[in-house]
Amino acid sequence: MSSVYRKTDKGLAEIETRAHRLAPRLRTALIMVDGKRSDDELRKLIMTDADGALKSLLDEGYVEIISTTPQKPAPAAAPTPAAGQRALDDVRRKAIRSLTEQVGPVAEAVAIKMEKAHNWEELRHSLEIAQDILRNTRGNTAANEFGERFLPPGT
Repeated sequence: MSSVYRKTDKGLAEIETRAHRLAPRLRTALIMVDGKRSDDELRKLIMTDADGALKSLLDEGYVEIISTTPQKPAPAAAPTPAAGQRALDDVRRKAIRSLTEQVGPVAEAVAIKMEKAHNWEELRHSLEIAQDILRNTRGNTAANEFGERFLPPGT
């Protein structure tokens, strides 16, 4: 079974106010919940104990299941995402993780923008903002390392 989650009123309030002081790992997972992604898609984004994070968010009332569908076996010749899209998804996921590990909740707004990026241009813009945040919070070395790792050459 595959489930789709959405934020509850409590979850939305936590994103806005941090009233419940949700652990950073759970807060990051909560940010990823958008009412469209299945738990399988969220597992790829959350990475560290995704099932535990989703269960905690569900048990504590931050998210709710809005639909459940049986998993269908993939057709023999199921199309796979283009290499460019896989690379975009990989860079986006790693950049969000790196940024949130380095600056914590300060990264929330830009992490959300990165998550919504549908192409390289949109992601590049968010990565530049992330680099500026790192420069202001962690210094030039951290910002330069982030840029070298995630921004395309010549940016």
